[in-house]
Amino acid sequence: MITIPGQLAIKTIHGRNGDFNVGRLATSIGEFVVKNAELDQYTEGKYEGDFVIAEIRPSTYSANGRMVIEIRALLGGMTLSNIDALSRDEARRLSAQEVDPIDEEAQAPAPTAPKAPARAKPRNPRDPLVDTTPFGSEPAAASPEASAEADDAALFGALCPLGDVVKLDATVDRRVLRQQRDRLGALGYQFAPLSQDWHLAKA
Repeated sequence: MITIPGQLAIKTIHGRNGDFNVGRLATSIGEFVVKNAELDQYTEGKYEGDFVIAEIRPSTYSANGRMVIEIRALLGGMTLSNIDALSRDEARRLSAQEVDPIDEEAQAPAPTAPKAPARAKPRNPRDPLVDTTPFGSEPAAASPEASAEADDAALFGALCPLGDVVKLDATVDRRVLRQQRDRLGALGYQFAPLSQDWHLAKA
């Protein structure tokens, strides 16, 4: 693992699984493709700073009838100091034909997991033998607010209830991270690249 100064150019691509970002890291030891899941929180642009490179490895994928071989850097963290917009030439250098990492992971052979033991079928809560609801009464329907809170609790887990500042866990599933990103945007949060967390916008 090494820490090295560099510039990370990030391009946003509109894919069938939603928007995703790809990056190209330019350093004194070479240029590398970066596809860390946490990049999906960032807006398109150039980010300067110090980058922790955990791994450098060749990677291949097929797209549009061609085989692509690239040198990828897996980032273990970064400390950003400056942000700038991408020029037209820089945006053109970052291919818009990239395969969504979600699709790329789906193409990879999945490791065989041991079979889980069969679980006992849960009892129906309305089973007359165990139901203690008074005769003729129905459970109250949840309000839309309560339903949204329950959905957020399921999506964000231990991060709920959400505070004014939220830092997402980049180790969660890539699809979940994108759902969290989109939900925070809908709730009025804005991503702060230098501190790498989300801040609730004040009215």
